[in-house]
Amino acid sequence: MLDLSDNTIKLGMSNALSGPAENLGQDLKNGANVYFNNLNKLGGINGHSIELISLDDGYEPENTVSNTKRLIEQKVLALFGYVGTPTSYAIMPILKKSQIPFLMPFTGADFLRSVEHSNILNLRVSYYQEIKAQIEYLIANNKSKRVALVIQADEFGLTAQRAVNKILSNKKLSLILTARYRRNTDDIEAALKQLAAQPVDAVIFVGTYQPFIRLINFAHQQEMDMIFTSLSFIGKHSLLNNIPDDSKVIISGVLPAPDECHWLLCQEFITNMEEAGYRDLNRVQLEGYLSAFVFSQVAKLCRRSLSSQCILKQFKQFSYQDNTLKLRFDNESRQGLQQVYFSFSKGIQKAILPSSFTH
Repeated sequence: MLDLSDNTIKLGMSNALSGPAENLGQDLKNGANVYFNNLNKLGGINGHSIELISLDDGYEPENTVSNTKRLIEQKVLALFGYVGTPTSYAIMPILKKSQIPFLMPFTGADFLRSVEHSNILNLRVSYYQEIKAQIEYLIANNKSKRVALVIQADEFGLTAQRAVNKILSNKKLSLILTARYRRNTDDIEAALKQLAAQPVDAVIFVGTYQPFIRLINFAHQQEMDMIFTSLSFIGKHSLLNNIPDDSKVIISGVLPAPDECHWLLCQEFITNMEEAGYRDLNRVQLEGYLSAFVFSQVAKLCRRSLSSQCILKQFKQFSYQDNTLKLRFDNESRQGLQQVYFSFSKGIQKAILPSSFTH
């Protein structure tokens, strides 16, 4: 059983609060903290307040490993809201040995969804689901057949590459090229040269927003007519203000934009975030807020003994519905959400005029 002698439930978070993925880490943390702070004012979870202990790993796996060890030494109830595939991959041996709950990381990696990892619970859809939705959209709406892949050279990129190859193979297609660049850099020149030398309809990008912006702007300068897609690891709000209006970009997401969301929870999110001083609200903040909400609802069910074992047991039978929000965990599923949402740049909207698309 968890030691609650100081009447506090401790959650441990290690993610990127600095570096090229810092917007993701900060927004996820801010959304979660706003929910927890409001809940604490109302008495917390069964009378216990929640403390989110947040450490910066700069999106570097070795930092994530050391941070995770520190958090476990501080006797946190669970690890919560980590950001990234390579960072999550680096701590898999720790998760396996400690069996500490690893809850709702900001990654869609397939290795986190294996039924053998009973202490890992995801909120968001998998990268496989996002990529499948992207490819189906490209084929149906753009008749794309010449698809290129630009990936971060690490486990994040490899996870996406496996998914892309499998999905295209099922559709009797294959990648025209695969280019790589180093994590935590915008060293995209080699990939740019490869794209310029090939006839490409669409580029699936896997990485952070800074090199993606360079890639899109280079293509615009070279008058290269192609569609770019990106996974939800890139926030729409970080990207669209830094590219030309006529660029054709599709970003898949795991949640609707807050101003387009019809859940009651979204209205609460907007109210609480604005009261906390935030104005430019986005999906990443909403994901942090929703993750905090889900954890709190699950933890409230552990009235007799708030322990890691109880948290994991209650997660695996938790479900929640709020208008179009359908959230359900079970003994087999490693994630609560199943829907993919799309955001379109102005260039896509003008060229294709897509209707609202979810998958």
